[in-house]
Amino acid sequence: MDAEISDITKALDKELTDVKDLKQLELLELHYLGRKGKINSLLTSLSRVEKENVKSVGAQINTFKKTVQGKIAARRKLLTAELTQSESIDVTIPGTLYPHGSLHIVTYAIEEISRIFERLGFIRMSYPEIEWEYFSFESLNMPPDHPARDDFETFFIDTPPHQKYGKMVLTPHTSSGQIREMLRLKKPPIKMINIAKTYRPNWDATHVPMFHQFEGFCVDTDINITHLKGTIEYFARTFFGPDCKIRLRPFHFQFTEPSFEVDITCDVCKGKGQIGGTKCKVCKSGWLEIGGSGMVHPNILKEGGIDPKKYHGWAFGFGVERVYMMKKGLNLDDLRILYTGDIRFLEQF
Repeated sequence: MDAEISDITKALDKELTDVKDLKQLELLELHYLGRKGKINSLLTSLSRVEKENVKSVGAQINTFKKTVQGKIAARRKLLTAELTQSESIDVTIPGTLYPHGSLHIVTYAIEEISRIFERLGFIRMSYPEIEWEYFSFESLNMPPDHPARDDFETFFIDTPPHQKYGKMVLTPHTSSGQIREMLRLKKPPIKMINIAKTYRPNWDATHVPMFHQFEGFCVDTDINITHLKGTIEYFARTFFGPDCKIRLRPFHFQFTEPSFEVDITCDVCKGKGQIGGTKCKVCKSGWLEIGGSGMVHPNILKEGGIDPKKYHGWAFGFGVERVYMMKKGLNLDDLRILYTGDIRFLEQF
């Protein structure tokens, strides 16, 4: 046994000297200490040793095993030190700056809008992007021949119509959330802000086919136009700045009575309607229309199961992108750039 241990020791010492990296050392370790390695072969040979010598020979092999483990560990430590020295890091050298992403500008706008209305006690909701005609039109007091229901104004989905709710559409406005919210809560008070994607086939400096809307909806006793105007004015001054002015311009919507378009002073031309003698391409007049509003039509309240003689409400619907165009200092004169994916533009936010 002494001769075998001596031969193995000589071979190990030579091979350890030749080992150049940790991977080679791992293979050498398996060769000597693995399940089928040299040391286990010595232990297996104990069956051939005379019975009275088994204990002493076994102890000799175990001592040799510890010696082999120690030599391999010493070589590993040396290789690790050499590797660390050759790949040392100078902590005084500035690190490599890797690019990192950020939220989209529209997401920032949605978060800010949500926080403003949360302070007024509104609950944030989000209703389906794919909607039935009933919730988008009939329930909102819009008859079958209404222009908004034309193929040129709405994206209809090629699927079999529902027996009760009609065809499927890509929701053209967040107003469909009004009926769904009344049916969900059953009874006022209701204070909802519904923010969702909407779809209309338009494309110009202030319109894109897919955009976001936020719908304010409030129903309770003793609700009137002053509450509507005060809420919009609070939002405008908080979001755009204390110098922002609003105006309610009489209009007509099927689901509100009376109805108003909401205008704010244009931040691109500072309310002048012109930039360097040229008409402002965003507002044309110094005022920019950001959405529609009005007192909820009694028929809408009835459709939602609310008694219009006892309760009144108001609603407004604004485009998130359109509103963000007027953010102070942004000077965004073409809404379409938000969705071009131009990294030079998006990196600014």
